[in-house]
Amino acid sequence: MKDMAVSLDDLLTRYPGADSFSFGDNRELSDELLALVRAGTKTATCGSLRQYEAEGWPMPVAGRCDVILDWDGKPAVVIELTEVTVRRFCDVDADFALSEGEDDDLAGWQAGHRRYFERNGGWDPEMELVCQRFRLVEDLA
Repeated sequence: MKDMAVSLDDLLTRYPGADSFSFGDNRELSDELLALVRAGTKTATCGSLRQYEAEGWPMPVAGRCDVILDWDGKPAVVIELTEVTVRRFCDVDADFALSEGEDDDLAGWQAGHRRYFERNGGWDPEMELVCQRFRLVEDLA
């Protein structure tokens, strides 16, 4: 049985340089995306470069480990970033889109992510995305 009492501070000490964040913009989406990571289906994620800049978030770097929090802010999993690229929404290919594990095809990814970005600061086909591939390092469940 895993140690259920592991704190974010402990993890940030164990993984120097790690960042922490939650997936999605609501509990249902956050839970769904964490389940996909745990199942090995979700091995990538993306966010708008505009939001990184506006929020002052550190840019992800390949080789860094990050702590993914559940919707309540509790550490859920640790991932290691294996690739980080910046590309326009319109340039995201099916390979990357499908590695996010949420959709069956590129068109589904585009529709779902368009809705997400429209809810969270605006969408534009030319908007730049921070695209990250990762591997699961530790499941804290």
